[in-house]
Amino acid sequence: MDKTYDPSSIEQRRYKEWEDSGWFAPAGDGDPYTIMIPPPNVTGTLHMGHAFQDTIMDALIRYHRMLGRRTLWQPGMDHAGIATQMVVERQLNAKGVSRTDLGREAFLEKVWEWKGQSGGAIANQFRRLGVSMDWSRDCFTMDPELQDAVREAFVRLYDDGLIYRGKRLVNWDPVLHTALSDLEVLSEEEDGFLWHMRYPLADGDEHLVVATTRPETMLGDTAVAVHPEDERYAHLVGREVALPLTGRRIPVIADDYVDPEFGSGCVKITPAHDFNDYEIGQRHSLEQINIFTIDAAINDNAPEDYQGLTREDARKKVVADLEALGLMEKIEPHKLMVPRGDRSGKVVEPYLTDQWYVRASVLAKPAIEAVENGSIRFVPENWSKTYFEWMNNIEDWCISRQLWWGHRIPAWYDADGKAYVGNDEDDVRKRHSLGPDVVLTQDEDVLDTWFSSGLWPFSTLGWPGETQELKTYYPTSVLVTGFDIIFFWVARMVMMGIKFMDDVPFHTVYIHGLVRDHAGQKMSKAKGNVLDPLDLIDGIDLEALVEKRTSSMMQPHLKAGIEKATRKDFPDGIPAFGTDALRFSFLASATTGRDIRFDLHRVEGYRNFCNKLWNAARFVLMNTEDKAGDTGDMTYSLADRWITSALARTTRAVHEHVAEYRFDLAARALYEFTWNEFCDWYLELAKPVLTSEGDEHASDRRGTRKCLLRTLEALLRLLHPMMPYITEEIWQRVAPLAGVEGDTIMLQPFPADDDGTVDEAAEADIDWLKQFVLGVRQIRGEMDISPSRRLDVLLAGASDADRTRIADHGTYLASLARLDSVNFLGEGDVEPPAAAALLGDMRILVPMAGLIDPEAEINRLQRQLGKVQQDLKRSEGKLGNEKFVKNAPEAVVATERTRVEEGRAAVSQLEAQIERIRLLIPGE
Repeated sequence: MDKTYDPSSIEQRRYKEWEDSGWFAPAGDGDPYTIMIPPPNVTGTLHMGHAFQDTIMDALIRYHRMLGRRTLWQPGMDHAGIATQMVVERQLNAKGVSRTDLGREAFLEKVWEWKGQSGGAIANQFRRLGVSMDWSRDCFTMDPELQDAVREAFVRLYDDGLIYRGKRLVNWDPVLHTALSDLEVLSEEEDGFLWHMRYPLADGDEHLVVATTRPETMLGDTAVAVHPEDERYAHLVGREVALPLTGRRIPVIADDYVDPEFGSGCVKITPAHDFNDYEIGQRHSLEQINIFTIDAAINDNAPEDYQGLTREDARKKVVADLEALGLMEKIEPHKLMVPRGDRSGKVVEPYLTDQWYVRASVLAKPAIEAVENGSIRFVPENWSKTYFEWMNNIEDWCISRQLWWGHRIPAWYDADGKAYVGNDEDDVRKRHSLGPDVVLTQDEDVLDTWFSSGLWPFSTLGWPGETQELKTYYPTSVLVTGFDIIFFWVARMVMMGIKFMDDVPFHTVYIHGLVRDHAGQKMSKAKGNVLDPLDLIDGIDLEALVEKRTSSMMQPHLKAGIEKATRKDFPDGIPAFGTDALRFSFLASATTGRDIRFDLHRVEGYRNFCNKLWNAARFVLMNTEDKAGDTGDMTYSLADRWITSALARTTRAVHEHVAEYRFDLAARALYEFTWNEFCDWYLELAKPVLTSEGDEHASDRRGTRKCLLRTLEALLRLLHPMMPYITEEIWQRVAPLAGVEGDTIMLQPFPADDDGTVDEAAEADIDWLKQFVLGVRQIRGEMDISPSRRLDVLLAGASDADRTRIADHGTYLASLARLDSVNFLGEGDVEPPAAAALLGDMRILVPMAGLIDPEAEINRLQRQLGKVQQDLKRSEGKLGNEKFVKNAPEAVVATERTRVEEGRAAVSQLEAQIERIRLLIPGE
């Protein structure tokens, strides 16, 4: 093995070997274990959320593969209708060409051309994470087979009366000219105004005051609403107001939706341009007047003076005209949530259009029952409440989009506009007995991307065919995803799975948190705090990182701020940590359902962990590689029995934690065993055995070499799901020496959860030995004695058990604690001046005479004592200040109290040390 661990020389070489060998495909005859990847957008690039999520999935897949399960991790990508169309349109626009210039078919050819050349780069980025997806089954939501599945699902739902076409209010992007799902709308608080407008009653001198954040929509008002129990307006219900600027009269209605405490208690109702107003309009059979074009300009349903104006210009004119008529009561600043399209960035308009809908409430009922009866469980369980809240209040799902890229809706219209649904035009004609004289035109719209991804768990397995893959791998085992798409994807997969497969699509939904920056802020390009997983793997210098985080399109002050922060946080850029360190960092942070604060110091720590494992493996190999011919009897030492027992306990803990999706606890158990038990203690305990001489110790040496190899090989298998590259590289060298055959560690059995190898007696002995060694080391630290200096130790109050252990394990103590001698003090013996440590009832004494210069040591300790007393006085002064205790944050006050407690303990300890050392000075 190389002296230094270098992940760059290992990772891509090993991954190519894994993929080329076909080891990611399902194999064997064990029970199936299936995970479907949440398909990333074909336009996407790897980000920290992907890296976190895919690390979890890969750890599960590798773990269950090693348990002997037939594991399928289905890869694939989503066609991402809006995002992809925008990418290609931008490329065309840069050449002075629009999609309408090309026409639909030619434009789609350009999209497929782009997909072939540039789309799906994220798949190769996933490979850098070491993910063991079955790439031979890679799917794309626009593959012919998946298009067939989408059409079949649409037709079946339509035939069952669960899909219909209707005119309803949708989120409308006036730039992209398409309906949007709620997920594609981002609402953020912005500064605006609240306009209070007077609406005169049509039959008297009174007027009502209504408040709005969008005065231009008053051109489409069809009512004014008040609360039924609001006595101020009870006499007005049923009367009419003269809607200003329009020449129309609209009724005053009573509806429970109105909050009588807000504003004047009167609300203008615009059913065609507000979702709440739409519902009120439905209840009261109000007219729906759409005043906007698809560009959000005023159309010819409004008075002529306003037609053709943009929303912004219409607002200005409406306000000016109302002020001129004396009908503007007041205008006041107001903060409001403004919805914008996540792709175009423009304000989304509630817009009345003809769209295709799914009757979601019918599909939701069995999907709710599936979670209620335990067929599906959420981890953490509290996310089921979020699921129920949405599903119990679900509305019909708008599934049509006004795009060209996507699954075209399988509906055709005759000359009269009557719709016919079928898999293709021939199917439509056959179903409805339509002759060749009937001209049919296919619907121009495409389906919402979530419709096709809702079929993902079974469409990727060959549905609607009855394939062997579908029988074997459906339902899948677990879905790993973020909480933000429980509504948009998780719920829809459950509804579609139960509808078409008569079974749930997965048994467990593991909801992970978000990856935030070290300060807990959400990562975003605008904040300049985004980290690229590949930069953490490969490293990146400071200037390249600054360039990556900033953009010439940014406002100068924003760009300068991001650059300054980047130079402060990463003065040396980002070093290459390697994939395994990044993966282990993710898993060690994966507490169930909680967001993680990503700290580079943790990744650095796990890079050191990789180095520790690498160096431990080198030690094992150096002590075993040239001893293969040394055969014969083996004797296992106390240390061998202990590490075998500790390994068994760790193995059991890993199984338990993975079963509960506590990857953080599993990672911690493996880290502590590897670093503390195996590397820090066992390798040191093995050294005196390995370096022993003489034939009488030959069986001990053989036993320890065997245990070293056996333990390291098993440990590599335990670590493999989390750290695949380094474990494979080391295992290839260790396995033959350990007598293990196989081409790859990933197909080896995961260590079994077997308590039979637990040796409590050996654990107790080693625990006693550790405490003894740590006690001596504590004395060395306190008295500033060199670690290399050998010591004489006296023991006071030793029990018979202590004496037996000293006799049995003296070799270990001499080696680890660097002792020259160990002697016992009797009851009448006088204790010399010594430093002491306590082990149970036994006191470990290290006589100071001759070890230190007493006066020099006292001077050193007194300087240390003075500094501690100074810090203590400062903290006590703060706590003695009533203003500080009263006004400082509770956490700050608590910190000072802790400092006082720790300071007083340190003072007491240092004073005791000084007094012990004074005893060594003659005459003191």
